[in-house]
Amino acid sequence: IEITAQEAWTRREGRQLSIPKYVYEVIERVAFSAREDKKIDKRSGVSQRLPISCLENVISNAERRAIHHKESHVVPRIGDIYAALPAITGKLELEYEGEMKGADFVGRELIRSAIAKTYDTYFKGTDTQQIVQWFDLGGEIQLADTAASTEALPALRGIQGLLDKTVKVGIGPKDTIESQVSAAEFILEGLHAHKRIGRNEERLFTAGEKQPKHVEKPYEREDTPYRPRRPFN
Repeated sequence: IEITAQEAWTRREGRQLSIPKYVYEVIERVAFSAREDKKIDKRSGVSQRLPISCLENVISNAERRAIHHKESHVVPRIGDIYAALPAITGKLELEYEGEMKGADFVGRELIRSAIAKTYDTYFKGTDTQQIVQWFDLGGEIQLADTAASTEALPALRGIQGLLDKTVKVGIGPKDTIESQVSAAEFILEGLHAHKRIGRNEERLFTAGEKQPKHVEKPYEREDTPYRPRRPFN
């Protein structure tokens, strides 16, 4: 993380930039996951340029959002990492299996895996059933990476128990709305990464797909066919 932070172009003029630690961690884990993924060519390797380029694109996307909505703080979100997908796929050489799946698919899976692992470092053992239940009861929320924080936060407040959990990443109600939105979205992305809730490509979060329960058939005793006894001599 330190190397990425030092090498990346993070000093932007105009607005205050605050990069959440979990955003750094997800980006670094994308690179680590890529180095271990069988769908990626090990001979070409995954250089340190991947997380650096990804971080720069993430910041630029967050900065563009802040400028467009006249927000005073630039706070990257997990959605900005997905928006920086070309910066990830452009640094990867794929094996045959990866080529068959497609670069975008491989890139998204790397991000999703990195989110799941990072989420667990903050929320493992945390009861998020209230949040999941909100979606199970029909709740939906769309969080485009271009959405203004002032619009997103009221919608996020409507999800029972969500903003209460942001304290796990050091964010509370007194922090900037940009930071609150980013932290809340991270929780939703973590739940999606673990398949607790659903999300489509338009970034609409919904209830997760219910896994069909395996119903065991009742044990039926098979009648042994009649076999005549052999006579004893």
